[in-house]
Amino acid sequence: MINDLDRRRIEPELLDSLPPDDPRAIGSRRDLVWINALMFQSTIMSGLLKANIRKSSTRILEIGSGDGAFMLSVARRLTRNWTDVDLIMLDQVNLITDKRRADFAVLGWRVQTITDDVFDWIANSGAGAYDVVSANLFLHHFSDADLKVLFAALRHLAPIFLATEPSRNGIALRACSLLRFIGANQVTMHDAAASVRAGFTGNELSSLWPSGFTQQCEERRIGPFTHAFRVIDSAAEGVLPCSMPSS
Repeated sequence: MINDLDRRRIEPELLDSLPPDDPRAIGSRRDLVWINALMFQSTIMSGLLKANIRKSSTRILEIGSGDGAFMLSVARRLTRNWTDVDLIMLDQVNLITDKRRADFAVLGWRVQTITDDVFDWIANSGAGAYDVVSANLFLHHFSDADLKVLFAALRHLAPIFLATEPSRNGIALRACSLLRFIGANQVTMHDAAASVRAGFTGNELSSLWPSGFTQQCEERRIGPFTHAFRVIDSAAEGVLPCSMPSS
């Protein structure tokens, strides 16, 4: 008997089809702040950044940046030593407010936004170079074939790629029904379960990354809800060849 979670199942997520100013979309983005907190996503991502980068100034590209709430939470966890950061935030809709820019500026983070489809953007040969590319709850939206295309381009942009994605497992799927207790709306309830079914397990992401002599992939489940993925070019300067942190 084949388990419903044995293979990834990608479904349209309701938030992606709503106008940014739709009350349901606004409510769902607010729910996502709580979900990221419950999944310890910013803790995990900040731990990955600290464990793998030793440069005093850093240039970060975040793909699928949303409204910036997640990366602001990460930045606040890094505030003691990360005070010279250029953050480039890429999303197909620009949701970064002046208030959010100001919040980053207080921490010494300079924000630039790019409004584009990620696949259209990576096709541009002038995409730039970065110290690290990161993604949070973004990769699961795409098929394996699309991820191969994305990864083939990202490998040339930075020596490090870090992602925190939904872990595809029964505990995570069952937990989605409990989101109603934090007041999650119907959009969030639908999308949370869809995200888990489209999430990752084992070495599924590593198998899609192009092979490279100096690039090393590592991925694993952290806690009940998160699947973390790290790619590091061990030959690059300013990179710490560390193992993935446990939290």
